[in-house]
Amino acid sequence: MLKGRHLIDIMDFSTEELDEILGLANEIISDEEKFSQVCRGKLLATLFYEPSTRTRLSFESAMMRLGGKVIGFSDAGSSSVSKGESIVDTIRVISCYADIAAMRHPKEGAPKIASMYSSIPVINAGDGGHQHPTQTLADLLTIKSMKGTMSNLKIGCCGDLKFGRTVHSLIKAMSRYENNNFTLISPRELKIPDYVKKELDNKNIEYIETSSLEAAIGSLDVLYMTRVQKERFFNEEDYVRLRDSYILDKEKMTGAKDNMIVLHPLPRVNEISHEIDQDPRACYFKQVKYGMYVRMALIMELLGIK
Repeated sequence: MLKGRHLIDIMDFSTEELDEILGLANEIISDEEKFSQVCRGKLLATLFYEPSTRTRLSFESAMMRLGGKVIGFSDAGSSSVSKGESIVDTIRVISCYADIAAMRHPKEGAPKIASMYSSIPVINAGDGGHQHPTQTLADLLTIKSMKGTMSNLKIGCCGDLKFGRTVHSLIKAMSRYENNNFTLISPRELKIPDYVKKELDNKNIEYIETSSLEAAIGSLDVLYMTRVQKERFFNEEDYVRLRDSYILDKEKMTGAKDNMIVLHPLPRVNEISHEIDQDPRACYFKQVKYGMYVRMALIMELLGIK
């Protein structure tokens, strides 16, 4: 069903297609050895124009665990981009070498442009402050695994909601499942963009905006923490002023439900205290592992491998 498709925006796939990917990921988790050679002879190109640790290594680990191999670059300066090569020409060249590509780029829309000229599937691995659909797949798999459902949940998103592409993608995805609502926790300067709120309004999905984590945490089933992203700021003073807006610690966690889960796309700076890591509600490292498995499933689906 998904063979040859691109994943640029989480909305590119229907909920049935998302569920298909999550189902395959669970099959891989239950018997990883069964899938260890399904991509033998296949090549993944990782085109990372922006620094990344988790996402790039997650994609590479996913392909290698499926028996495939990886080519690519982790720094645009080490590619022909430094000579002025366009994204269009780069993807046309890469299409001659690889079977599938994952692209991260600081400019919104760059992976979309690449997909328009690519003869192989292109996966958006993050484009500026816009979208990060494979992180969302990791988030969905974590929520489904830990909560047993993706419906009837109160989801809190806290921190940088303006530039946080993972938050934008998560809200889009979870708003498609039944009876979810959102609590948007941020300082005034980092509020969720109007276009995201407009989409929620158009679907009659309930949400509230607040600046108080303490006031909101008690009602949440899922708390999605984000860091204030220094690289998205033009003004150093604004970053310094806002970076410590929210710090989740033991004291704040006492006000949360016993079965609430805490997620974070990582890397964290100081917005989650390390003392929380031992709390059974802290699921952000599980989230990393689930991210690798869901990318394994996505690669298989886009390559049409069963």
